[in-house]
Amino acid sequence: MKITCNFDSGNIEVLHATDPANIQLAIRKDHQSEFFQWFHFRLNTSHTEPHTIKIMNAGQSAYPEGWEGYQAVASYDRQTWFRVDTSYADNVLTIHHYPEAESVYFAYFAPYSYERHQDLLHFAQNDYNCRLVELGETLDGRDMTMLVVGEPAEHKKKIWIIARQHPGETMAEWFVEGLLDRLLDEDDGVARLLLAKAVFYIVPNMNPDGSVRGHLRTNAAGVNLNREWQNPSMTESPEVYLVREKMQEIGLDMFLDIHGDENLPYNFVAGAEGVPSYNAKMQQLEQAFKTALQLVTPEFQTQFGYDKDEPGKANLTVGSNWVAERFGCLAYTLEMPFKDNANLPDEAFGWSDVRSMKLGHDTLTAVLAVVDELR
Repeated sequence: MKITCNFDSGNIEVLHATDPANIQLAIRKDHQSEFFQWFHFRLNTSHTEPHTIKIMNAGQSAYPEGWEGYQAVASYDRQTWFRVDTSYADNVLTIHHYPEAESVYFAYFAPYSYERHQDLLHFAQNDYNCRLVELGETLDGRDMTMLVVGEPAEHKKKIWIIARQHPGETMAEWFVEGLLDRLLDEDDGVARLLLAKAVFYIVPNMNPDGSVRGHLRTNAAGVNLNREWQNPSMTESPEVYLVREKMQEIGLDMFLDIHGDENLPYNFVAGAEGVPSYNAKMQQLEQAFKTALQLVTPEFQTQFGYDKDEPGKANLTVGSNWVAERFGCLAYTLEMPFKDNANLPDEAFGWSDVRSMKLGHDTLTAVLAVVDELR
């Protein structure tokens, strides 16, 4: 029996792995950080019997409440990720599984590899309506890449979409893949009309270093990028610095920052109600976007989410808050669950890579509902 994480986004430490009924593991912390929750490892076994895998330090993770009601995902082919029997008690996360093949992968959520990220970028740039723009490099020397979809023109709105500031939130890049798949479909009426009215500036992965390293929340320097927007630096947060500089060069009329939430089993958005410049126009656009998205898909809801900031009390180091204040625009953080959507549960797959892509697809209709009113 062997357990390994020596691959892209792998994260686990083996404490004890000789007895299939009592495998004991621990999740590594993000580099130079106390954050940890993302795991991704492979079990190779010849034992045709139930396996019990215990993650011993789950109770000390960044969001221990997130383990309540959570089910890990597994895959035999790294394409289809299904939920497996998982329980949480006494600060230990326990996965129960009867392997149907010699090798099986387990993860916190369906992984989105750096190779798939590269495939997505180059699939997109092959479309006549899309070009790939290199913004600079990360601390580990990886490319920071933006996709520009649409032909810029004076009358067109500028819509920015970024994803995966927190690298363990892989559903965010699955969301972007679904959005791009529709946006680049020249037979799709919503996409065609949007591209007549707007240009999209999309950063599918804001944190490629953390993604490859198997981090939950930080970059190679152990920095939480979604607390860097007020004063980023090339020495600690080049990812935010480079994107922010390009935003100020090009301009911005709407912003979506795509994330995943460990605790809440719902899809929801968090607005910028607490920024000093928040006004009736922003409120109107927020409501119109939410109403449209609710009409498009039952996967989205507005009853559950984060508490709203008090007026003038927003944390301007957070991406959507900084953007809303700097550009006076509609700026939302969109959150998806690591668990399932409690309003529309799926016992076999939970909230998944496929459902994340479909939400990205559907979100374009909500963007179309507000695009004419953005400025």
